[in-house]
Parts: sequence; structure tokens; C-alpha cells
Amino acid sequence: MKIGMILDKTFPPDPRVENEAISLIEKGHEVFLFCLKYDKTGTDAIINGIQVKRYQSNKLEYKLSALAYTFPFYTYLLKRKILHFLLKHKIEVIHIHDIRIAEAVFKANKKLKLATVLDLHDNMPEIIKFYPHLQKFPGKQLISPNKWKQKEEEFIRKATKVITVSQEFINEVVERTKISKEKIVLVPNTIHQSFYKEAKIHKLIVDRYKNSFVILYLGDTSLRRGLQTAIESVNLLKNKIPNIKLVIVGSNTTDGILKQQVEDLKIKKYVDFEGWKNVKLFPSYIEASSVCISPLDRNIQHDVAYANKLFQYMSFAKPVLVSNAIAQKNLIEKTNSGLVHLEKKPEDFATKVLKLYNDKELCEALGNNGKRFVEDEFCWEKTSEKLIDLYANL
Repeated sequence: MKIGMILDKTFPPDPRVENEAISLIEKGHEVFLFCLKYDKTGTDAIINGIQVKRYQSNKLEYKLSALAYTFPFYTYLLKRKILHFLLKHKIEVIHIHDIRIAEAVFKANKKLKLATVLDLHDNMPEIIKFYPHLQKFPGKQLISPNKWKQKEEEFIRKATKVITVSQEFINEVVERTKISKEKIVLVPNTIHQSFYKEAKIHKLIVDRYKNSFVILYLGDTSLRRGLQTAIESVNLLKNKIPNIKLVIVGSNTTDGILKQQVEDLKIKKYVDFEGWKNVKLFPSYIEASSVCISPLDRNIQHDVAYANKLFQYMSFAKPVLVSNAIAQKNLIEKTNSGLVHLEKKPEDFATKVLKLYNDKELCEALGNNGKRFVEDEFCWEKTSEKLIDLYANL
């Protein structure tokens, strides 16, 4: 089939979009990707077999996207571009990545009546509650998470098929919208085997930390990710683990708050802010670590999704320490690949770190369990099979 994927941002990078597209291409489908560009130089391209079609956007349109379900302007502007894309490339089935652009897609498809797959990367109505611009005027007054939730439910019902990233997310959607379980498919964010099989380890990174007990965090560092808990725990652990080092690889606009917390606690020598790094360097940081963490604060989104970083950690046989956000708690307990701490409780986080620090055999066993799980069940080569089946039976 000619599959038209719709993405309301630039491409690359988007690992999930790329992984799905490549898997479908390998099964004989043609994948055309509608995406945006913000300068005049970006042109259409073929990337790993994906026929990338870039449509001109601008800062105003980008800002209007946040108001997609307050005013109709964004939907109106994108609808025309999407209709052009669908007709020009004779698209046979539409694959919508997340809900911000979904209304524009459904309006463009009104007369064409093509089958639609709605791919929910995240629980967007819950996530936007934590966006900085929704915490203050005018965003707080103009953008309604409840309206986004209503729209999400409308799109779930309209779609031919729905994809989500965890079983917990499926359960939540089915309970909330009352759709048939057969309509929704699990395609989790997992890693390609190449991430750990073809990794190039940078000796400089490993050597830098060879004498440290490294607690590693990879990825987005927004406050809802729970790093304030980890930082506070370092202050509790520094006298018990003299060579402790919290290494944070990632960034967010709120990093100033985390760095100020480190300053206030006078623990700068125990915390490294590495900033954002190319994903090719992730294996080297994981290799240098002793414990890898995902200390998420609990909320509806975090309770139904787990981060790709967990599988990156596991693939290198590292024990993981996660908060009791439900999806990741269930995953770690099911696979016996790490320990679980209470969210926002630095004392409990510290207790679990000490347990791992004092029991190398436990660390090795947990790490090996996680690696086995990724290799046998939860790499992209295995989990993408349901995506392939969905399109084979559409």
C-alpha cells in the first residue's frame, strides 16, 4: 500500500516514526511522510527508503499549533497542505502521528474516506498540563487540557485503528472511550538490536568515570522526570558512597532549576550535567554507569507509558532504579531487572541505591535479567510484528 504518514514537525529526528516507516517499507509498502520545514532550504528527500515530503511552515503557524483546539486557524492552514499531499501521492491509508494535527487530517480526508491509523505516542492531554506556557498567562487561559482530551476521544472513535505504546495505555483508553479492544494495537517504543550489538564505546567517557559509582540518567530533563528526587538523594548518599556521581545526559529549558538545587545543596562535585548528546554516545555513558534511573513523578501520562531509555539501559545489562509510576513499575517487577522507589521520596531512592551499591551479585542478576528480556522479547525486531500485522489486515 501507499501509506501517508503525517507528522506536524520537522524530520528527522523522530525515532518512532523512522522505526515504523522502515519496518513497513521492508514489508513492501511505500511510505510517504508529510512533515514541516521552517526554512527555504529544506527539500524533499528519501531517508532510509522513506519518501519525505517537506511542507513550508513558519513561526506563526508553529505558535498556532499550541492553540489547535482553541481556535481553528492551525487546522485550516494544515488541512490544505495535507489534502495536497494525499492527492499528489495517491495515498491509500493515512497514519497520523499524535493528535495535534489529527483534526486537520480528518477534515482533509472527509471526502476521500481513506482508512486512518491514529498513533498515540503520548497521552498529550495530560502532558500539556506540564508545559511551561500552560502554567502562566495567556496559555493557562487559552489552552484547555480538557478540550484536548475531548478531541483525543473523538479522534480515537473516528480512526480505523489506534496504536499506543503500553498495555497500561491501552487499558486506560479502552476504559475511557469504551472502544473495542480489537481496535487498538500495542506497538511500544523499543530499541533496535543494533543499538547494543553495533555500539561503539568511547574510551574517554568510560575512563572518565572508571573510579566513580555512576548513577546515570538519559533523556529529557524536564522537572516531571523526577531528577529533583535523584539530586536530593545524592546529598543523602555522599558520605556513604564517597565516589558517587550522578551523571545527567540530556537537557530542558528548566535545567536552571536543577543546577540551582545542586548549588544550594553544595554537591557540584557529585553531579555532572552533560547536556544533550548524540544518541551514538549513549552506549558509552551506559557502559560507564553502575545504576541507571528513571525517577518519574507520577501523573496519568507517566502511569501509562515507559521511556525508551529503560530498554537502552537493560540492553547493556545494567540494573535499573525506577519510580513507582505504574507502567515502568510493572515492567521492572515483571522482568526482575531492577528496583522500584517511591516517587518524590529521596530517602527511599537513596535506600535503594545503597542496596545496589552493597550487593554486586544482585546488580549482576538484575542486569542480566533485563538484557535477556530485551534480547528475547522487547527489541524493535520483535515488537514491530504487531504493526506489520495491523497493515496486513487493514
